[in-house]
Amino acid sequence: MADTTTVPPQPAAMEGVSSAVPVPQQPEAQEYTCETLYIQNLNEKIKPEVMKASLRGLFKTYGEVLDVVAHKNLRMRGQAFVSFASADAAKKAMKDVQRFPLYSKPMQISFARTRSDAVVKKLDSEHFDEHKARREEHKKKTRYTNPLKSKFRAKRLAAEIDGGAAAPAPKRPAVQMPDEYLPPNKILFLQNLPETVTKDQLVALFSQYPNLYEVRLIPTKKDIAFVEFADEGSAGVAKDALHNYKLDGENKIKITFARK
Repeated sequence: MADTTTVPPQPAAMEGVSSAVPVPQQPEAQEYTCETLYIQNLNEKIKPEVMKASLRGLFKTYGEVLDVVAHKNLRMRGQAFVSFASADAAKKAMKDVQRFPLYSKPMQISFARTRSDAVVKKLDSEHFDEHKARREEHKKKTRYTNPLKSKFRAKRLAAEIDGGAAAPAPKRPAVQMPDEYLPPNKILFLQNLPETVTKDQLVALFSQYPNLYEVRLIPTKKDIAFVEFADEGSAGVAKDALHNYKLDGENKIKITFARK
C-alpha cells in the first residue's frame, strides 16, 4: 500500500474529537497543487477497506483514481489519501467534495504536501527510487514513538548521567518449566507414592520393562523416588506405561522425567 507524507494532522483529528472543533482551512488561493488529496475527519467506525471503496467510488467521477490509502492504526485513524492521475482532477474534486458528509461526518480536504508513490510511479517513474528514499528518510525522522518507551529511555539516560553507567535492565522472573514438559532423559521422577512403599516394590514394578538400572528412595521424603534406566528410550516406555498407576489401589503415581 502506498505511503504519503503530508502536513501533520491536527490534534483533534488524531484524538477522535468531533467535527464541531474548527480546523484551520487552507486559503482558496493555493500556493501549490498536487495530484493527492489529504482527507481528515472520516468516520472511524467504518472499516478501512470499506472506507477505501467508498472514497474510490465517490472520487472516480472526477478522473482516474490511482490509489486510495486508509490506515487502521491509532495515529492515522480517521484519515485517508486519494491520488489522481492529474492535479486538475484533484483540484476539482477537492472543490466539489469539500465538507461532503461521508458516513455522517463532513470531510476536511486539503492537498498533500508531496506526491504519493502511485503518482510518482505513473507520472515520473524515472525518479521513483529517489522519491522513495526521501520518503523513507522523512518517515525515520517523524516516526511516532511510544511515550512509555520514551519515558523508559529517559530514565536510563538520567541514570547514566548520575551514576556513570546504564541502569540494569529489569530481570524477568524465573519461570520453571512444568514437570510434564521436561525433555526426556534416562531418569524418572516419581511423586505421590504411598509412604509405606519399599524399594523392593518399586524394583519389582519397574523391572517389567527392559534396561532398569537403579531405584533410589529419599529417606526424608517417602512419597517421592527416582528410577534410572540405561537409556532414555527405556525410561520413556516405563513412564508411559506406569504413569497414574495405583500402586496401593488408591493413589495414582505421578511419573515425569527428572530435571537435569
